[in-house]
Amino acid sequence: MAQAKSLTDAELQQVLNYITEHTFAQRNRAMLLVSFYAGMRVGEIASLKLGDVVNADGKVNAEVRLAAEQTKGRHARTVFLPKKLRDELQSYVDMRSVKNPAHPLFITAGRRAFTANVMTQHFFWLYRSAGVSGASSHSGRRTFITNLAAKGIGVRVLAGLAGHRSIAVTQRYIDVNDDMKRNAVEMI
Repeated sequence: MAQAKSLTDAELQQVLNYITEHTFAQRNRAMLLVSFYAGMRVGEIASLKLGDVVNADGKVNAEVRLAAEQTKGRHARTVFLPKKLRDELQSYVDMRSVKNPAHPLFITAGRRAFTANVMTQHFFWLYRSAGVSGASSHSGRRTFITNLAAKGIGVRVLAGLAGHRSIAVTQRYIDVNDDMKRNAVEMI
């Protein structure tokens, strides 16, 4: 099976521009950016409840603690949310005005929780409709890991952020491009 495509900044912007022009824009933007800015798997994103992300005061937490049943490897882990993602999520949460912590963070047009499969298909159609070929629901996660690697973040930290038990798995996520090679030789 081919690996998910890492998106360029321009391709991500192309998808975000497409999202802005269509229904459920704020929800779709927030879901997509959780993948790109936190590196979460689609199943993890689909499993999120409001209480996983928001504290009792209604503010988005800097960290999300995923229970074992929410992760692929069935190992609980902490996901760190950068400020720009917290701001996006806060806007989305405020727009929804739901207070029940057990309520799904992201719901479908039919007002149901996304399943991992439905969210996978949703991401596929967002990418395809936006004109970005080769992207999948795993593209955000792969882009997240590749971008951090390009900024010099060590593979052990990347493995921890991704929830990988093996750095060999993490290394397979990292795309190498000519810009990364150019920057590397300039460090000499």
